Amino acid sequence: MSPSLNWTFERRVMSKVIIDANGCWVWHGSRMRNGYGQISVGGKRIATHKYVYLAKRGPYDQALDLDHLCRNRACCNPDHLEPVTRSENLRRGNVGTWAKAVNGSKTHCPKGHPLSGENLYIHPTGRRCCRKCAAIRSASRRNRASN
Repeated sequence: MSPSLNWTFERRVMSKVIIDANGCWVWHGSRMRNGYGQISVGGKRIATHKYVYLAKRGPYDQALDLDHLCRNRACCNPDHLEPVTRSENLRRGNVGTWAKAVNGSKTHCPKGHPLSGENLYIHPTGRRCCRKCAAIRSASRRNRASN
């Protein structure tokens, strides 16, 4: 037996992992409703991929998200994780694709203004915006600031 093995890690994590054909360490322990694995550490629940990343790679800026490069939420392979900003994580992820498909098909804003022609503004992030609603918000802010 090698003294370099971390038996606690092996017992706590690797005993509940199945490595798939993509190299994902698929967590077969407890999972959150959103599909991420979870593990109890010191009486607190922590996402399994965060626990594994900290154990194998060390600390990272906690203001960042750990992006699953493999797009598999149940994966806890530290080689499949990268600390990135929340906006970068959302840009890369499936949520952005789904949101673009749903929001891209909308013809009117929630207030009923058309999302087309002169009323449509495309934000640098790619988000479609209603110019009339933006003008109303700006006027409201100016009114509150002057009072």
